[in-house]
Amino acid sequence: MSNWTSLWYVWLILLTVFLLLLCGITASCIKFCCRKKRPPVETFSRHPYDLTVIAIDSDSTAHSTVT
Repeated sequence: MSNWTSLWYVWLILLTVFLLLLCGITASCIKFCCRKKRPPVETFSRHPYDLTVIAIDSDSTAHSTVT
């Protein structure tokens, strides 16, 4: 059997996996902490104007004057 210390590439792979896991855990913790401190952002901005929609039938007199 080979000695574990002579298999340097196994240790390199294990170190790489450990660092990736550590970076992922750190990034998720930072994201979670920043989300708690930041005030909630409004999804849709409010417009300074109102919109009114008027339905017009084809039998209406307003339709004949518009066309």
